[in-house]
Amino acid sequence: MRQKKMIIAALAAMLLAIPAMVQSKKGEAAKKAQTLEVSFDYQRQAGPGSNQYAVWIENEKGDVVKTLFVTSYTTKGRARGGERLRVGEQSSGMQPKRGYIVRPACVPTWVKTVKADEKTDQQLDAVTGATPQAGGMQSFTWDFTDEQGKAVPQGSYKVVVEATLFFDSDIIYSGTFSTKDKAGDIKLTSTLTKEDEQHKDMVTNVKASLK
Repeated sequence: MRQKKMIIAALAAMLLAIPAMVQSKKGEAAKKAQTLEVSFDYQRQAGPGSNQYAVWIENEKGDVVKTLFVTSYTTKGRARGGERLRVGEQSSGMQPKRGYIVRPACVPTWVKTVKADEKTDQQLDAVTGATPQAGGMQSFTWDFTDEQGKAVPQGSYKVVVEATLFFDSDIIYSGTFSTKDKAGDIKLTSTLTKEDEQHKDMVTNVKASLK
């Protein structure tokens, strides 16, 4: 009789433990990342040749999967629909010049990697936004989809933030991660073209986190 009671008690304990085990499994599944969030503090700089930045995702081959954001001057220049005419100059149907053509130092790594010259104005418009006029935190989210809105294949990817600090002075933050990673921060490394750049505070506190 005593042995029977012990068996019943053991079975009851096992049954009570099952919901906890199921809940634990659900908790582990919930931790798998669904999105990537990139953020940084932005401080607008005085004068030309600054305040341009881009945020994008690359695959293992180094191809751009998706541009999350690029500032408007880089892709549109100063005047939408055509260049500014000088006093006394006549319009001759000039085509609009993108900012990175007028000023090649505008986020040059993004321009080269995304193959901007091969993109239409409409394609660039879709990822372009106005340069913030005031300082503050900037935030961008990637939902693991490509430029066509399709889910990307499982694998490793790289997040990149590039900022033109002052003319040819550039800083790049980057970090790799996997679509199978659980929620958490991504380790970022940075490269600065001019260590003594006085505009380094334009982009600071750069973070990338899987959510």
